[in-house]
Amino acid sequence: MSRTFPGKKTIQILLLYLALTFIVACTDSAGSAVSTPTLPPTVEPTPSTGRGVGDTLRMLFWQAPTTLNPHLTSNQRDWNASRIVYEPLASHDKDGNLIPFLAAEIPSLENGGLAEDGRSVTWRLREDVFWSDGEPFTAADVLYTYEYVTSPAIGAATASTYSAISSVDVINDYTIRLNFSEPNSAWDLPFVGVQGMIIPRHIFENTTGSHPCEASNSQTIVGTGPYRLVTCNPEEVLFLGNELVQTIRIIYEPNPFFRDPDKPYFSRVELLGGGTVNEAARRVLQVGDIDFAWNLQIEGETLAELEMGGQGRVVTNFGSRVERLQLNRTDPNRRTTTGERSSLQFPHPFLTDPLVLEALTYAIDRERIAALYGPTGTTATNILVSPANLASPDTSFTFDLEQAAALLDESGWIDSDGDGIRDQDGVEMSVVIQTTVNPLRQQTQEIIKENLETVGFEVIIKIIDGAAFGNRSPENTNSAYHFYADLQMLFFGNRSPDPASYMDQWTCEQIPQEENDWAGLNIERWCNPTYAELLAQASAEIDPEARAQIFIEMNDMLVNEVVMIPLVHLGIAGGVANDLLGVDLTPWDVDVWNIKDWRRDPS
Repeated sequence: MSRTFPGKKTIQILLLYLALTFIVACTDSAGSAVSTPTLPPTVEPTPSTGRGVGDTLRMLFWQAPTTLNPHLTSNQRDWNASRIVYEPLASHDKDGNLIPFLAAEIPSLENGGLAEDGRSVTWRLREDVFWSDGEPFTAADVLYTYEYVTSPAIGAATASTYSAISSVDVINDYTIRLNFSEPNSAWDLPFVGVQGMIIPRHIFENTTGSHPCEASNSQTIVGTGPYRLVTCNPEEVLFLGNELVQTIRIIYEPNPFFRDPDKPYFSRVELLGGGTVNEAARRVLQVGDIDFAWNLQIEGETLAELEMGGQGRVVTNFGSRVERLQLNRTDPNRRTTTGERSSLQFPHPFLTDPLVLEALTYAIDRERIAALYGPTGTTATNILVSPANLASPDTSFTFDLEQAAALLDESGWIDSDGDGIRDQDGVEMSVVIQTTVNPLRQQTQEIIKENLETVGFEVIIKIIDGAAFGNRSPENTNSAYHFYADLQMLFFGNRSPDPASYMDQWTCEQIPQEENDWAGLNIERWCNPTYAELLAQASAEIDPEARAQIFIEMNDMLVNEVVMIPLVHLGIAGGVANDLLGVDLTPWDVDVWNIKDWRRDPS
């Protein structure tokens, strides 16, 4: 059962049980709501002629954000919520062009920003930028962000983006140089886009906390972006099927120190988090009480019907995102002495067998799954799909249940006791497939269950609230990073036209385990030193065509060794009110990347 929100807080006794990192992140050390910062008397806000003249912008994210710290997450919902406040040096538009934000210009050979040997890049910073508390933004903040993200004690989810940097030099208050250990053609990864948001040194360096997810550096939200945080509070707890879902309301207002005196347009931004994707689509497309709804991942036919409501339109952002079926190389059912499951100590009993893995590629009807998405999805054969020149032409999948069964027979996994489930040495071929609460994913789970049971698997479906699934807290055993299941579905892709950071996710060092607080992104627990060697070659290769071929080879290794099974190349659908202007989506940043330009049509 679902209910509309916001409303009165209910089921108070459950709030403590369901409290996520986000609830901690949005309160100060005493537990009170974050208040509007007091402006320093010595600094006057930028005079405004058009700022805040609009009404309230209402946004609905059916998966509630869990943190406003952009470096402690790898989830779109969190990055969207934080991107309203924080900014990078630059970001890529939909055509792949670098657009400056905190940078005064884009580095190039012509302006001296790029070193001819490829070993450094120098960024000049804008001198008219202030944090939302009135403090000036300087190169010291960029340096501090680098130190924070690369600190082992933090365990930042964005750390791999900065791995090519050997040192950072502050030339002066508004010039900073990044030095690379090798010639680096991916100089535009660090401090760029959604993983490049700059955090304020004067706020973060004076904070404490026993763990980065609990540290008070997530509690004082001060950014350079067009809006500043006013409050973020838990709202209702909803029952969605058998799940309990915490909803959240985040309020922003214009940043009085924002460098553009005529922006942002809206006087208030309300971000509502939690609920169901169907409710989100209905409210923006039919009811009209929401201006923007994120990630409308529902059937294409249903989306088209809702759009006929006349209140909003669907915009689709095709880019690099691939819905994939991840295969756990470790055993989720065995425990270490400390209670850890999916540990490298215990390989999976059959998802490490090449014949079983190959059988799975034949057993899943990916065309039927892609058809669920209508115009917002096409069948994927690669994990690296964008830019188009990086999509491998050498991969393919065939749906063939007879071939799948033959491969399983060859592997020695047969139904020895006649119960319909294959087994070997007393172990049955039983798998748990988990994913988030979402109609499309639940339908996909049912298709996969039907396919695999046809060839002799037992399949158990597990559904997890999206906020819990993406919550990186070590105590949250329902997270995708713990991967306490055999199979799971999720989507992501490279966040930059250069995929080096994305492809780094499958190095051995990125495997999430208890010893690193499940901080890595190699969720499948696959380790191949040859893959890491290819990544090192790509990082040092300056020739674009040669570098592209290395990335294609890495993609083919992931696909052919069945680290995961690509399912659907996703176009992410968003709902936009008919009178909301300025939404200009890019696959290389989050939806709100240009929220300073959003406005209401006065007509």
